Amino acid sequence: MRALLRTYSWQELRHHPWRSLTAVGAVMLGVALALAVHLINASALSEFSAAVRSVNGQPDLELRSARGSFDEALFARVAGDAQVALAGPVLELATNAVGAEGRRVPLRIVGADALVAAGLAPALMPRLDREAGRLALFEPATVFLNAAAREQLGAAPIRLQAGLQLRAVAVGGSVGAAGPPLAVMDIGAAQELFGRIGELSRIDVQLRAGVDRQQWLQRMDLPAGVVAAEPGDATQRVSNLSRAYRVNLTVLALVALFTGAFLVFSVLSLSVARRSQQLALLGVLGLDPGQRQRLVLAESAALGAVGSAAGVALGTALAALALRVLGGDLGGGYFEGVAPRLQWSTGAAVGYGGLGVLAAMAGGWFPARAAQRLPLAQALKGLRADAHGARRRWVGPALLAAAVLLALLPPVGGLPLAAYFSVGLLLVGGIAALPPLVGALYDRIAPLVAHRVLPLLAVERARRVRETAAVAVSGVVAALSLAVALTVMVASFRDSVARWLDVLLPADLYLRTAASSSAGDTAFLDPALVEAAARLPGVQRVATQRVRPLLPDPARPPIALLARPIDNPASDLPLVGTPVAVAPGQVPVYVSEAMLDLYGARVGRPLPLLDAALGLPATGVGASRFTVAGTWRDYVRQNGAVLLRQADYRRLTGDTRSNDLQVWLAPGADPAQVQQALRERAGPAAALLEFASAHEIRATSLRIFDRSFAVTYWLQAVAIGIGLFGVAASFSAQVLARRKEFGLLAHLGLTRRQILAVVAGEGAAWTLIGSAAGLALGLAVAVVLVHVVNPQSFHWTMDLLVPWLRLLALCAAVVAAGTLTAWVAGRAAASRDAVLAVKEDW
Repeated sequence: MRALLRTYSWQELRHHPWRSLTAVGAVMLGVALALAVHLINASALSEFSAAVRSVNGQPDLELRSARGSFDEALFARVAGDAQVALAGPVLELATNAVGAEGRRVPLRIVGADALVAAGLAPALMPRLDREAGRLALFEPATVFLNAAAREQLGAAPIRLQAGLQLRAVAVGGSVGAAGPPLAVMDIGAAQELFGRIGELSRIDVQLRAGVDRQQWLQRMDLPAGVVAAEPGDATQRVSNLSRAYRVNLTVLALVALFTGAFLVFSVLSLSVARRSQQLALLGVLGLDPGQRQRLVLAESAALGAVGSAAGVALGTALAALALRVLGGDLGGGYFEGVAPRLQWSTGAAVGYGGLGVLAAMAGGWFPARAAQRLPLAQALKGLRADAHGARRRWVGPALLAAAVLLALLPPVGGLPLAAYFSVGLLLVGGIAALPPLVGALYDRIAPLVAHRVLPLLAVERARRVRETAAVAVSGVVAALSLAVALTVMVASFRDSVARWLDVLLPADLYLRTAASSSAGDTAFLDPALVEAAARLPGVQRVATQRVRPLLPDPARPPIALLARPIDNPASDLPLVGTPVAVAPGQVPVYVSEAMLDLYGARVGRPLPLLDAALGLPATGVGASRFTVAGTWRDYVRQNGAVLLRQADYRRLTGDTRSNDLQVWLAPGADPAQVQQALRERAGPAAALLEFASAHEIRATSLRIFDRSFAVTYWLQAVAIGIGLFGVAASFSAQVLARRKEFGLLAHLGLTRRQILAVVAGEGAAWTLIGSAAGLALGLAVAVVLVHVVNPQSFHWTMDLLVPWLRLLALCAAVVAAGTLTAWVAGRAAASRDAVLAVKEDW
């Protein structure tokens, strides 16, 4: 009997390959994309972790500056402590290097003490070139490059940027540190070269055996602005920062797998309905209900296994290609400079492959239950079983209500897990509510076409077999709803970003010295250049901005501090809500939305973490000289940003440097001439500056946005294509099973063209209700994505924008495609001889 069942299932899958391939393709795509995302991010994170470990070494503690640097007097106190076995001073800087060919390369500078580097961070220990002298380790203006820096800069003398000047340095050898371009220098030479005499970025501490870290830190009483970090905190910071991005990409990749489960459900439901007489005959011959259920589940597992195996192979190839082309960050920018190699994970392949099989079996569960409950006598006579849909009408509304409740729950561990389940329940609940929706709709339409034969036949069939219609279009509803949701989310995000750029780019021309805030302390504008720019012909006025990273919590990524002129916060900033007035003597600051979620900042409340991060003396326990006056949207820095008036920043810190220059042109001034005049005033430093107009920055930003979401558009097209292919397979199965019905219609006088019109009308009727349901569900899912998933994942909000014209065109295309596929499927059955089609009933 088992051999007979295996043969029966194999023959069923083999003789209807197109229906099987539809479900297999969806499972394959879902497994491939999910596995590829996992392998890409795991490989990038592993490579980044290795690079961090090689640079930071493995000390017991790292004493880091929250604001970039601190007084080196602390090192003498730490190194001289009796409980410290070894201490190493480090000065870390980010700058640009220019090689012999004039190419500018972002470079990380690590100033270290060679006498202790071997014990704390062996990968930073310089290896001298043959021609270098023995004392090259301590010579001024001498660097030692890692492999990435040597590859991009070469071994010839290079120049390092300090402010708007280029300082020539010699290459004395190499270091074994992995990761992006890096140069090691003697710490004294680095302090002198970059004007940072007496400053350190961190102190690596190795405690004596048995010393308790927390007690030692309490005894040391670190000064304000210095925080203690664990050696693995840097890796953990990037892992936590990229976690939401990785999870969202994985969920997006599983969209096809979710659609595949519905397609397996559709294919096997129609297959069970078509084979009801055969299954009933097997039941009469001794096949019990449990065996019939296991038979259908085995078929769904076979579909899932084939799709998963193909998906694992495809996902591995996609991951290898993406790592070569995209460098491992998939557009997220979390692993800049890291060029990882593919690291295969058998566990991940087995896990995602098993997930594909489970998804297919989940899709086959209800068809298997239908085969188990099949009434043998009715099925042998070719009669349909009584529908049980009326008894299950509460399922759809109940699932939809549960989805609404889940959407209101907070994130779990920083991830919108409840919102993900809410999206799933919205889709399942919406599809479960389709049969009564189909019946209610066509009950109203039926009287309107009662006197027109062909429309009446199409409507009555959709009305009488509402469960079959719901099954046939379930794949389209799932695919279309997700496509609608992603379309609305991307359109909302793009529109919000465009309006955000309009507020943040008020000037006509922009000039900056560094592409990232990490290099803000090394690459900055010369005050003389700023003054000269204000006096240029055609310039109405100028403004500057200071950008610097701060590390208030070593377990989290740095936040950005922006100091710029703010005359009217309501118009100068993209505020969320209305700003509030602060008490006299308090300094107003404006925090990004991420600061609310990650650091608990609140409008109208003090912000003591900013005092500590800037190293300012405390004003009292829990008190602060800064008060949050408002919240603004920041679509660049997911980890948080604080903005304050430039005058307040300079008064409190004494830092008058600036990184960005904004230029407003006089009426009628030529932007090209002003830009050329600025280059001439900058002289040789012009090569270190980046010029762009507001229009260019806006266009570039939106172009990067569109390129980042290109994969989303591709996934939408693939999901809809698979859904329509499933509808075509479903119609083919049903139409071929209705040969007798078409033969009877032919005997009653309908022509072949009229029969095809009926079939096409059924396709239009079914896909019309499927499109309407998909549109409604998609809009509901979009609301969850825009107002729940996005803020909980990335800590920023956006305004909902519904591109109605695009969505209606999408729905119309689905209806047209469904109608066409039904007509094409009907041609095969309608072309058969009418006498042969009904001879079995003679």
